[in-house]
Amino acid sequence: MLRTDYDNAMVSHPYAEDYANAMKDPASPTGRHHAEHYGTKPYEQFGKQFEAGLESWDAAAWAKTFHDAGARYVVMVAKYADGYSLWPTEVVNPHRSNWHSRRDLVGELAAAVRKQGMKFGVYYSGGVDWTFQRKIVRTLGDYAYLPYGDDYANYAPAQVRELIQRYQPDLLWNDIMWPTGQKRLSALMADYYNTVPDGVLNDRWTTTSFWHRAMGLKPMRWTFDTFMKQAIKSRPELTTSNITQPSVPHSDFTTPEYTQYPTIQRKKWEMVRGIGNSFGYNREETDADYASLEQQLLPDFITAVAKNGNLLLNVGPSGGEGVLVPEQLNRLRGIGEWLRTSHDAIYDTRPWRQAAATTTTGLPAAFTHKDDTLYMTFIGRPTGSRLVVEDLTLRGTATTLADGSTVRMAPEGRDTAFIFASALDGAFSPVVRVPGVGP
Repeated sequence: MLRTDYDNAMVSHPYAEDYANAMKDPASPTGRHHAEHYGTKPYEQFGKQFEAGLESWDAAAWAKTFHDAGARYVVMVAKYADGYSLWPTEVVNPHRSNWHSRRDLVGELAAAVRKQGMKFGVYYSGGVDWTFQRKIVRTLGDYAYLPYGDDYANYAPAQVRELIQRYQPDLLWNDIMWPTGQKRLSALMADYYNTVPDGVLNDRWTTTSFWHRAMGLKPMRWTFDTFMKQAIKSRPELTTSNITQPSVPHSDFTTPEYTQYPTIQRKKWEMVRGIGNSFGYNREETDADYASLEQQLLPDFITAVAKNGNLLLNVGPSGGEGVLVPEQLNRLRGIGEWLRTSHDAIYDTRPWRQAAATTTTGLPAAFTHKDDTLYMTFIGRPTGSRLVVEDLTLRGTATTLADGSTVRMAPEGRDTAFIFASALDGAFSPVVRVPGVGP
């Protein structure tokens, strides 16, 4: 949409979670859908519908699903851009009263996740809240620079402090930007670390500045949008959803979205992506709209870990009942199944001296390291009993993680042949364990 209809890109893109903004335009796909199915029903009335469905929501079942998928931590959306808070907040929204869940969804999931031995984090949309900004967000300039008042600059920090005090989140995950200056943000970060000494903060904390306020003026946004349209015209790759964040004064990890760093990073990072075409659930999507487990999700995960990263994979539940639909569950279970035999190559590992290699047949491989052991994951479904990895020199004997069978390693010039004791038979992403290899 950025390339074909930039002026309406933010009301026409596939992110279902932006429904509250897109429905304001009757001519948008969301606006037409809303009129057809809900008539003139205002967005705030969905709150009652959501509440009604919560009686059957089971936080323990969610936590077990995530644990069985191999997750080590869970980040819950506590408040998105529609402003609805998923906990009974005591911070008053001056523009929409009681716009929050009466049931403490955040607290229940926090307890359930921690009971399963996982860490718990909260996501907060600090940069956008449409209950404080009623104008339609149409362009990137609108999304990034529409001005917010001082009331939101007071509201957001108060809510985040409430989340910190109530739930002591192990991860504090802000999105888009932050509505105060750096001094107030630093005070908030200090409060967080004082409350959760081992907690970590992501990198999406760009603060409000004079430049940001100036860009909020309509002529400046028009200039920005004009520049962006020309840039996208000359560089179509800018229309993809690959997003890296600008540098901020402090963060514990970085969060590239739908993309990865090309090399090993010294600082911990986290690839963020959805399973479908959006982060929120879109009932119009079919299984074909969801990312392939073998072609995208597991390769993203494996290669991220090899470069000192994690994968934060979004799950979008359907309706107030909080049902995790089969299209999403199948992919979560697939990740869990792979990890059950391959977890040694992932958990508590570090990057090796190189992140990746390729076989002579074009099969990618990823490396991780723990103590004096190298783990090599062949990403895909190799067959036969012999794989040759280019520009890699190893010799001796290794084993497969799946069944412990022997793998002989023999240098062939600058390459290494891996000769397996038994044929691989198309097993997905097998892992070879190589002992005695230093970092």
